[in-house]
Amino acid sequence: MDEINTNIEKFEERVVQINRVSKKTKGGNKMRFAALVVIGNRHGRVGIGHGKSNDVASAITKAVSFAKKRLVNVRIVNDTIPHAILLKKGAAQVLLKPAPAGTGIIAGGAVRSIVEVAGIRNISSKILGTNNKANNVYAVFEALKKLGGGKV
Repeated sequence: MDEINTNIEKFEERVVQINRVSKKTKGGNKMRFAALVVIGNRHGRVGIGHGKSNDVASAITKAVSFAKKRLVNVRIVNDTIPHAILLKKGAAQVLLKPAPAGTGIIAGGAVRSIVEVAGIRNISSKILGTNNKANNVYAVFEALKKLGGGKV
């Protein structure tokens, strides 16, 4: 049993966005919730998930399970990324630049959440395209994947 427990990773969860979606039906309004969640182990593994359900707790649970299936390794060199990257995905355009030690995370809410759970401690970023949090998170995720997997 001890062997099984050592293989289970501990992931930190961050809820980036919760949307309340309402649909008009013959019997009245039908409300559902959609949750966008970022998970990471703070050592270079990160994943994102989008879950939908009738209540918020179930939506977050579904998003976390979806994120665990789509984990990627992020290359981290001296607590930052190895090189600058500019990526456009849909309407979102994101610029990630490495920063010297002691700088900290200079990023907005959507970028900050995914970078913190990935374990990157020094980075400078700018969102150039849309203000949509979901699109920005997906763009940052693609940019981190393009950097390649390294430290696990």
